[in-house]
Amino acid sequence: MPRPRPPYLHSEFSRHGKRRWYVRVKHGPRVRLPGEYGSPEFMAAYHAAIAGAPELTKARKRSPAGTFAWAIELYRESADWRALAPATRKQRENIMRGLIEAAGDQPLAAITRAKIMQGIDARSKTPFAARHFVETLRGLFAWATAREFVAVDPTQGVKVAKPKSEGFAPWTAEEIETYWRKWPRGTRQRVWFDVLLFTGVRRGDAVTIGRQHVKDGIVRLATEKTGERVAIPIHPELQATLDAGPCGDLAWIVGERGDRLTKESFGNLFRAACNAAGAKKSAHGLRKAGATADAQAGYTEAELEAKYGWRGGRMASFYTRSMDRERLAIQAAEKSKKRTSMPAPDGKTPAPTKKGV
Repeated sequence: MPRPRPPYLHSEFSRHGKRRWYVRVKHGPRVRLPGEYGSPEFMAAYHAAIAGAPELTKARKRSPAGTFAWAIELYRESADWRALAPATRKQRENIMRGLIEAAGDQPLAAITRAKIMQGIDARSKTPFAARHFVETLRGLFAWATAREFVAVDPTQGVKVAKPKSEGFAPWTAEEIETYWRKWPRGTRQRVWFDVLLFTGVRRGDAVTIGRQHVKDGIVRLATEKTGERVAIPIHPELQATLDAGPCGDLAWIVGERGDRLTKESFGNLFRAACNAAGAKKSAHGLRKAGATADAQAGYTEAELEAKYGWRGGRMASFYTRSMDRERLAIQAAEKSKKRTSMPAPDGKTPAPTKKGV
């Protein structure tokens, strides 16, 4: 079946019988489109005209059609972009601002695989930044090739070595006790800590949780990073801390004046509270500590995913597998105690040694 004509698209024939295509949004000006109907040049001009229509978007100066900056601007208005989690969009926005400054005036087709590899090499000292750089471009060019703005996706086959890092270190029991001694119940720093520890949510979710998310003793919310819904029973220790306060009206975590905090400002304040307690650890380290404790308590992979908002089994299996390995190692150590001798270098098992000889 023929595809339906895109909206706001009109045509007329010249006196020579040649068909001309225009975009006109409501009562706005007509914009003539170049190239053959449906060609990459035609569609690029069409999307540019739609995106620049003051009736549909805020009036602003557009980058020249066909440039790298122009493609990024359109991508940020697409359904593909809106489908990304807010935290992902924010991260990629920062990357794309730098890309526009560095190469925004270049043709989109000029962004080749070789240039992307150069970008990776320039970020070789920061492997996580290199991975985010490639993931951002991969999303952009997947969208651009689907709309035939470019014929080839230059990110195809591009790989970035996974950074060799275990990430944020989990808090130990001793470090938790140290923080609690510095910040007892009745301090806002204690509220911050216990919300993170006993819910296991990320900073972006921790600053939004409040009484409106609680029903029948269970916190329910859609996580900021992935949109996954989680259900977290309120631990008695957390409830005691919340009762002692201070908490905000619609957010448990608040600043000195009782005001709500952004994820970034909370991160800075929490780091200062940790330093004051002599524990140089992170908020994400508490999430790891909570997941480790839950795995030790016997949580299944499905239960861990439901609480922490994971999917696919990879993260949950990391914690359950670690606990299984520890359990097996302890069992093996107990079995080794029952041995009466060790194998000889030649592989033969010597007779048990008599006591006193």
